[in-house]
Amino acid sequence: MKIYHGLDGAPAGLGPSAVTIGKFDGVHAGHRAVIAELISVATARQLTSIAITFDRHPLAQLDPLARPDALLGIEQKLELLESTGVDVALVLNFDAALAAMPPREFVSRVLHEICGTRVVMVGSDFRFGARGEGNIDTLRTLGTEFGFDVDLIPEVKPGEARKVSSTWIRELLAAGEVERAGELLGRTPSVRGMVVHGAARGRELGFPTANLSPESQGLIPADGVYAGWLTDLSHGGQRYPAAISVGSNPTFAGVPPKQVEAYVLDRELDLYDHVVDVSFVARIRGQVRFTGIEPLIAQMNQDVEGVRALLNDAS
Repeated sequence: MKIYHGLDGAPAGLGPSAVTIGKFDGVHAGHRAVIAELISVATARQLTSIAITFDRHPLAQLDPLARPDALLGIEQKLELLESTGVDVALVLNFDAALAAMPPREFVSRVLHEICGTRVVMVGSDFRFGARGEGNIDTLRTLGTEFGFDVDLIPEVKPGEARKVSSTWIRELLAAGEVERAGELLGRTPSVRGMVVHGAARGRELGFPTANLSPESQGLIPADGVYAGWLTDLSHGGQRYPAAISVGSNPTFAGVPPKQVEAYVLDRELDLYDHVVDVSFVARIRGQVRFTGIEPLIAQMNQDVEGVRALLNDAS
C-alpha cells in the first residue's frame, strides 16, 4: 500500500481510481466490508483503490470538547488499512484549511485532481466540506460534473438492529466487554506503547510487569484484570501470554489512573524501551482494593492461573 500525507504530499493523477472516504477509527468489521467492496469494484473496473482518511478525528478541529477518544493511533490505523489490501491510503490533515474547504473545492482538488476518481463509495449519512454542507445529493451533482459515479454502501449489522460503529466499540471497551468489542473489530482490541520504568511494585510482589507509557496509542478498556497477549514489536513481533492490569492499582496510594501493566507468564524479559502491543482477550475481574499485601498476592496468583487456563482454551 502506498501512503501519502496531506494535499501537498500527494501527487496529482493517482487514478483513475475508486475511492472511499472515512475516519476509519478502529478499521472495524464495517470498515473492512466497505474496503472489500471498494477493492472488488476497483478490480472489476481496472481502477486504483484509494482510502481517504484523516490524521485526527474531525471534531479535534471542529469541536475539541466533543472529540471522542481514538480507538487507534495513526500508525496502527495505517497498518490495518494496509492489511485490507487497498492500494493507496491518502491521509489528509484535518486542520482549519481543510475544515473550511467548500464541497466543490474538495471534490475538485482531492477527488478530481489528485485521485482521478471514477467512483466514490460512501454511506448514506456521508457529509463533507465546510460545515458539513455537502451530502450525497451534492456529491452526485458534482460527480456528474467531474465524471464519477457515487455508490452507497449498505450498513454492516451483525445480526442486530444496530450497525457496527466506532461509537459502539468505545461503549463496549468502556464497560470492559473486550470480547464483544473484538467481534465488532474483527480482531483483539489492543493498545501500543513503549515500556517504561514504573514503581517496581510488581517485581517486589513476584509479578514483574511491563508498564506502558501514558502516551500509548489505542483506547484502553475499563479498569480490571484481563487475559491477553504482549507482542514485542521491537524484537521481531514475538508474542507472549500475559495477565494485564488496567487502572490505578487502588491498594497503593499515589498511583496515576489508567495504567496498563502486563505480566508475561512464565518468562522474565527485559522490555524497557521496547515498543509493544498489549491485546485484551477477556476480562477476568474488575479492580479491587485489598486490605494488605498477602490477599493481593493470593489474588494475583489466582488471576494468573485464570489467564493461563483461558488462553490455553482459546489457543
